[in-house]
Amino acid sequence: MIVRRFALVMATFWSLLVPFVAQAEIVSLFDTNTFLQDRRALIPASAPTESQTQEPRRVASLFAGQAGGSLFAPWPDRTVAKDTPFLLGPDASVAERIRHLIGQAESRHQGYNAVQHGAKRLPPARPTEMTLAEIYQWISDTPGQPHAIGRYQFIPVTLKRLVIKTGTDLQQVFSPRLQDRLADVLLVEAGLHTFGMGKIGREKFMNNLAGIWAGLPTSNGKSYYHGFAGNRATMTWDRFDQEMARIFPG
Repeated sequence: MIVRRFALVMATFWSLLVPFVAQAEIVSLFDTNTFLQDRRALIPASAPTESQTQEPRRVASLFAGQAGGSLFAPWPDRTVAKDTPFLLGPDASVAERIRHLIGQAESRHQGYNAVQHGAKRLPPARPTEMTLAEIYQWISDTPGQPHAIGRYQFIPVTLKRLVIKTGTDLQQVFSPRLQDRLADVLLVEAGLHTFGMGKIGREKFMNNLAGIWAGLPTSNGKSYYHGFAGNRATMTWDRFDQEMARIFPG
């Protein structure tokens, strides 16, 4: 009797509750309309504007192939100003490292556009914007003054000899690339390959370099051209030796 009464009460309860349950919102994760309804998000977000969708992503990704650059993807090409000295990196060649050291001794501030400080009449334009023919004309038009020019301070007789030796056209611009190429010839003449083969020692090679570039010291600590036309070594022998030891370890 008691069980029958309890069952009757529960039946009456559910009969009254079911209409309300039917009207309640029943959500299924498998209902395709579930996420199409207008609901309030836990984290409010707005759709991007047209201008935002056209802007490239600027976030970095640890993985290649993302829209914003990857820490492992190759760097994009960069345009380098034609008078900007080469910035040494871990993959710099031996020649590049030696040229960098010579540039520190010869033209620390002006680099590829350097002109000997004793020149009273400067070239009509920056050296890297002039052709070899125009530089020759400047030399011819300004006698009686020093004419060392460029990152490696080429004097006229050396510049002209190297131009002939390399077969360089006089209409070529005195660009950083050309200056480096001419300097490389001098490195070979100083014994770079001979030193590399072990036929001369590092000190001999360093003295040979000092015999070409006045800003470098010889093993006695002075420039090979000390006192001549105001020349002097712009670094000590110890520093020269330390820098060369880094380039040629062991």
